[in-house]
Amino acid sequence: MPDVRSDNQSDEKRPEVPDSLGELLSPRWLSSALGTRFPGIEVTAVTPGPVISRVSTNARFRIECAGGVPAGLSPHLCAKGYFTAEGRDARRAGEPEVRFYRDLAAATKVRTLRSVYADIDPQTYSGVVITEDVVADGATFLDGRSEYSPDQAAESLTQLARLHASTWGDPAVTAVPWLESRLRHYLLGRGLTEIRGNFESDIGAGVPERTRDAQRLVDAYRVLAAQAVTAEPWSVIHGDPHVGNVYLDGAGRPSFLDWQLVQRGPWYIDVGYHLASALTVADRRSAEEPLLRHYLEQLSLAGVDAPSWDEARQGIRRGILHGFYLWGITLKVEPAVTRVLLERLGTAADDHDAFAAVGP
Repeated sequence: MPDVRSDNQSDEKRPEVPDSLGELLSPRWLSSALGTRFPGIEVTAVTPGPVISRVSTNARFRIECAGGVPAGLSPHLCAKGYFTAEGRDARRAGEPEVRFYRDLAAATKVRTLRSVYADIDPQTYSGVVITEDVVADGATFLDGRSEYSPDQAAESLTQLARLHASTWGDPAVTAVPWLESRLRHYLLGRGLTEIRGNFESDIGAGVPERTRDAQRLVDAYRVLAAQAVTAEPWSVIHGDPHVGNVYLDGAGRPSFLDWQLVQRGPWYIDVGYHLASALTVADRRSAEEPLLRHYLEQLSLAGVDAPSWDEARQGIRRGILHGFYLWGITLKVEPAVTRVLLERLGTAADDHDAFAAVGP
């Protein structure tokens, strides 16, 4: 059972969460932060690497330590925080990811970035995650244009089954506020206008005519969001498991990252979305059923009473709808990527009559 930590727990050794990238990359702060995992560590030098700042700031760096870097810690690290003006306004959105890495990731045993520090200021919601830099170990990050085979999809579905089974109906995560269903929140701020803009531009050109209906998509998603609050069986879900949130580790194994949308929800939100976004239309059509059976088998092997085949087939229709809506409202991703994923998800929604999956 996961041990979800309360911020009310006292911990005198916890350093203050930094408010700037400069502070984070200081040897003094890193010594304090990494010391929570590696007692006695003294960082003596930090070599900054590439920095990507959009809403969040992602910075790669290398550390040197007195007496050498401790066993079990890579000198190549990556930090994620919210330090820009836009990022400071979005700190609440980053809260679930920080808490996932801090409180849940290790217990779920899902293959993801290895966090060596993660914490959040409960007053300002400023959060930071430091992970080992998998790029230094040969990892490859993907996007919607990356080749992804049905065999790779089987392995990523194994990882999702591991995540879901580890928290399947677990009372320890039932009343955790940061894991509450947030599908209804995605209807706020963006919606009809953004979807119409994508559908009426070249970005939405590959969406089939029957599913290129912004109003129907919004209406169906509103029902799905309401249903997800009480849907059973539930578990902790990734929430946004498209292929761009997958990387191949140094051994070529699919692994998940970007946990901003982690929450409690029905398993099918992840599975339908992943199948429809990770594979080409042709591969998804030919491999969908055996891959779904594989996922259900993995749940059973983990000791979960897996949904029936009919329940599973109905469920993935709803998961496809979730992914289709999220990419329908997407604005700040390279248009070529959005176009690919909208075509895949829109075609899957057409193949499965996904608008009808939530009822009349």
